[in-house]
Amino acid sequence: MIAVLPSAKVFRYYSFVRFSTAFITLFVFLLTGCYRGSHPTRIGVQAPDFTVQDDESKIALAQFRGQVVVLNFWASWCPPCIAETPSLVAMQQQLKARGVVVVAVSIDEDEEAYRKFIKQYGITFPTVRDPDERIEHLYGTVKIPETYIIDRNGVLRRKFVSDVEWTAPDVVKFLSAL
Repeated sequence: MIAVLPSAKVFRYYSFVRFSTAFITLFVFLLTGCYRGSHPTRIGVQAPDFTVQDDESKIALAQFRGQVVVLNFWASWCPPCIAETPSLVAMQQQLKARGVVVVAVSIDEDEEAYRKFIKQYGITFPTVRDPDERIEHLYGTVKIPETYIIDRNGVLRRKFVSDVEWTAPDVVKFLSAL
């Protein structure tokens, strides 16, 4: 037996479904903005070169030529950055012998918070503080953490937005293959 709904109720139901679908689509769009996924327009081209120096460190992208660079933009106050840091440290240890190096650029303004974070999480990979966000803007980063994968020839191969489980088998396989 088929139930027949009065036409006004059917109209309200389908109007609600259409409204809900449109709202969800708009919400997802606003949440993600104009993000192009892991293949932004710069993928496949030379990574922008940079040199940045803070009070204790100086990093130039060119010094890592011949290695796979995992260029990570982060801050000590950023919850997703905090969440991904242990796996980033573990991945660096796991893949260091294969020529994979994490290069971290912090946008922290508070140098003390930055230093405390590095010590707390046992970060041993090259890290520099860029509170003016000069390098972040050079790469077009709008959300942290954002991470760019640069191959041994200096070509951008992938972009990750938000926290990543860096020791996941598919991520390790991808980085190892470059």
